[in-house]
Amino acid sequence: MTEFLKTAANVKPSARQLSWFDTEFYAFIHFTVNTYTDMEWGLGNEDPAIFNPYDLNCDEWVESVKKAGMKGMVLTAKHHDGFCLWPSAYTEHCVKNSPWKGGKGDVVRECAEACRRGGIKFGFYLSPWDRNSKYYGTDAYNDYYVNQLTELLTGYGDIFMVWFDGACGEGPNGKKQVYDFERYIEVIRKYQPDACIFNDHGPDVRWCGNEAGQARRAEWAVVPCELCFRSEVQTGAGPFAEGADMSYIYNSEQALGELNNIITSRGLVFAGAEIDMSIRRGWFWHEKEEPHSLERLFNTYLNSCGANTCFNLNVPPMPSGRFDPRDIARLEELGGALKKAFGEERKVPARITELASDCPAQAKYLIEFDEPVDIAYVSLMEDIAKGQRIETFKICAGKNTERDSVRYHGYTVGHRKICPVNIKADCITLFVTSARDRVNMRDITVYSRAAD
Repeated sequence: MTEFLKTAANVKPSARQLSWFDTEFYAFIHFTVNTYTDMEWGLGNEDPAIFNPYDLNCDEWVESVKKAGMKGMVLTAKHHDGFCLWPSAYTEHCVKNSPWKGGKGDVVRECAEACRRGGIKFGFYLSPWDRNSKYYGTDAYNDYYVNQLTELLTGYGDIFMVWFDGACGEGPNGKKQVYDFERYIEVIRKYQPDACIFNDHGPDVRWCGNEAGQARRAEWAVVPCELCFRSEVQTGAGPFAEGADMSYIYNSEQALGELNNIITSRGLVFAGAEIDMSIRRGWFWHEKEEPHSLERLFNTYLNSCGANTCFNLNVPPMPSGRFDPRDIARLEELGGALKKAFGEERKVPARITELASDCPAQAKYLIEFDEPVDIAYVSLMEDIAKGQRIETFKICAGKNTERDSVRYHGYTVGHRKICPVNIKADCITLFVTSARDRVNMRDITVYSRAAD
């Protein structure tokens, strides 16, 4: 068992996954004919003439999401209705048959170029389910899909993320499609080798299992290959894998990367989780919906970027092509709240000393300040390039790690764990009570409480 845990501790991310984790917070942009029909899922028979973003302003999109602290943007280039936001050579169901710009418009290009001007990353979502294509439900559809995927991968500069879901309904011929994801992945690796691929089953990023903005108590990026079967398997089988039934494994499993699941797996992979939710109830813009409260969005940030996942927050444009002023205001409020909590002025200078430990599965760090500090948060980061290892930890007031001094009890750390502690002290101790191998910390940052 000890050797297996050490093996699990050395499952490592790729360079593209490390870059994705460092992006942390980015925007989803749901925009298509649904924006004009007040629907969430289009039927595929919508007239392209209804799509007319007469006041499209992608620079405004970029400016607004940057004010919230986001570093990237993922555009729905095609949703389930099959309408393409770029002039695809492979379908008439696209912007070239829209009155917008006389059929010469290209939302994907305008968005990609605005992201480059604004200094943030650009990615896209291309729905595998297409309710418009006559090919859907046949072998020819995979060729059609790859052709459209290639257009997007080769025509719009660097792509940081390609986003897939598993939606699979009936097409115009009443048939469902067998998606050739292996082929899709191969094409992405060929043209955009640095792009992370999101899908329920890997290879790079997986769904967290809900759309409520909530990570697990213990969020592991090292998970069984039975879930992320499109990811690279980096280990042999667990000690109890023989005869084990892993058919229950899905993204909603709460103990996904914990010991009880990995010991029965045929092998482990590295696939971090993404929290995806919308700024309002729907994914597409609906006039009567209000954005979520600042408190909910702030707490979702803590439970995503602060819980070893990344946060993909959807902001849907209005029919005009502009963001709703209510959403713009809320994004600016969110950015202000995050800066107030985690801005440079809140960082507390500290002396950090790693204390000697006789146990390789434990570690202690003494964090000292020049004077007592009113501490709001402690941010912890493992050096996950060497593997994710911390299972449980405590943050204690002072140098004492006994029960009465504990101010925060946490589980995993991974890329980043934000710990609300709310104490005043001249020193604190980080006590890693259990790890799968020697702990490698990348960063420990203390943030003081902001004045009201």
